Order: sequence, then structure tokens, then C-alpha cells
Amino acid sequence: MTAPQDEETPAADASLRVRMSQADAHYGGSLIDGASILRLFGDLVTEITVRIDGDEGLLSEYAKVRFTAPVFPGDYIEARARLVHRTRLRRVVELEAYKVVSARPGASPSAAEALTSPQLVCSATATTVAPLVAGRRRTEEAAA
Repeated sequence: MTAPQDEETPAADASLRVRMSQADAHYGGSLIDGASILRLFGDLVTEITVRIDGDEGLLSEYAKVRFTAPVFPGDYIEARARLVHRTRLRRVVELEAYKVVSARPGASPSAAEALTSPQLVCSATATTVAPLVAGRRRTEEAAA
């Protein structure tokens, strides 16, 4: 998340931390599918657009999606989002997800380790579209 903010782009960021569940495991070896991480990203993008536009908007595109490390049930994932560009109707958000606690089921069923350095597990860029009416509403509020 290194892209500078445009002067017209208000600072907006969001984050959340979740424990990945056994219900999220989809592949052999109890691997969590990447769609679970993208779902977290979608929630963050929605939060940003609600705060900026007063509307959830429509997530139109993910780009540069990179899965860099496996995620397993019991891992804690911290997902972060930052608005990096804004036009009249489009918002571009940079996204990163980090493993901050790693499950250690081999040690015991409930063993886990808090990581001293969070491990990047996924990064992406998302583009969302704000409905024209939402953009108009924000302009009217600013004028009032």
C-alpha cells in the first residue's frame, strides 16, 4: 500500500481481523480457498465506499491478485484496505491480507503462534463504482 493519495482523494482506510474457520477449508490439507480472502477484501471496499459515498457501490474489478502464502483453519488474518484513487464515479482501493496468528495443529489441536512479523498472504487492487445518485448526494451534502 505504497501508492500516494491524489490531492482530491480523501484518506480512507479500513481493516478487519478474523479467525479462519474449518468451514472455510476447501482444499486437501484443510487449505482455505482464496475466495475467502477476497470476500474479506470485498467487505473492506464496501466499508470505504459507504464512508466516502454513503452507498455500498458496486465492486467491478479485482486486479493484480497475488496469493503469497497458504491459509489454514485457526489462522488469524488481518485484512487492510486503502483508498488510493478517486474519480467522480470510480474508487481504486489497494488491499493486503496478513497472517498474524498461525494455527499449529501438529503440536496440539488448539495450539497457535502469534507471529512476530505478520506474513503477507494476499494482495490485490479493487475498483468499485459509485452510483451516480450517490456522487450527487455527496456533492449536495458538501454544498449544504
